[in-house]
Amino acid sequence: MVVWGLIMTLMCLVKTYPQLLVARIFLGLAEAGLFPGVAFYISLWYPRVERAKRLAIFTASATVAGAFGGILALLSLDRIGGLHGWQWIIANLTSISAVTVLVALAAPFAMSDYPETATFLTEAERHYIVELMKADSQGLATHYNFQFVLQALKDYKIYLQFVIYLGFVVPAYALALFAPTIINELGFTAANAELLTVPPFAAACVSTVIVGIYSDKHRSRGPYVAAGAFVGLIGIIVLYTQVQPGVGLLGVVLAALGIVPCVPVVLAWVSSNAGGDIKRGVAIAIVNGLGNLGGCVTLFSCMLYAADQVKP
Repeated sequence: MVVWGLIMTLMCLVKTYPQLLVARIFLGLAEAGLFPGVAFYISLWYPRVERAKRLAIFTASATVAGAFGGILALLSLDRIGGLHGWQWIIANLTSISAVTVLVALAAPFAMSDYPETATFLTEAERHYIVELMKADSQGLATHYNFQFVLQALKDYKIYLQFVIYLGFVVPAYALALFAPTIINELGFTAANAELLTVPPFAAACVSTVIVGIYSDKHRSRGPYVAAGAFVGLIGIIVLYTQVQPGVGLLGVVLAALGIVPCVPVVLAWVSSNAGGDIKRGVAIAIVNGLGNLGGCVTLFSCMLYAADQVKP
């Protein structure tokens, strides 16, 4: 967190495409472990039936950022102070990056790796959580052994869950990266398109938290994933077949409502099915790590589409 906070702070100084590319590569390397790390950390503190809502809240924070990003993009600061508009946007995020660094520096003092070592808990609270997690682990090993890593690497079910995860990550990346472009293509002006990215992300934020809560309440993952896929598919069909801009925007909202909540639920599903701390950690890393390829799939798909559009 310290490294990527510093990188984000300094990205406003980037002036060329190669510099931006290098900065983004290092930013990706610094951020790569956060999401799987948080998912694994949650699995150390909460039983399987209480993880989806917490992962959902964490994921929902990204949709809040997306909603504010649409509003921030309306600011016209291009060439002011000799900086491009996108440099000003990053400069405006410097304060957020500074908060990231401060949180990272404070985290080791405010957080404990395991309930057993948590100084902010009373002895009774520590005992309760430890016994709860022991019952939830069903006697599976929690110590490190490379054999557990190999078990995860050889488990075909983990790769099947990766395929499911990828199926949601690709359209989720499309919404995150290209929502303004998609809405602009519907017929809205560029400025209005930026502002109209707020409703899909706001809807996704609310639905993500609600789905996470009810997935835990009903102790069910698969039906919620299937329902989310269905709603997302309906949204994409509406978007593809729309005849009016407003209908197309409704399709974007439906797609976000269905797709985004499934990302944390699938990760909670992976976390629940992989037994033992080590195998669970590797399983989460495999699914989430390989799932990041969804960004590449989305980007190159859009590049191929754009290239096809300009063919003579």
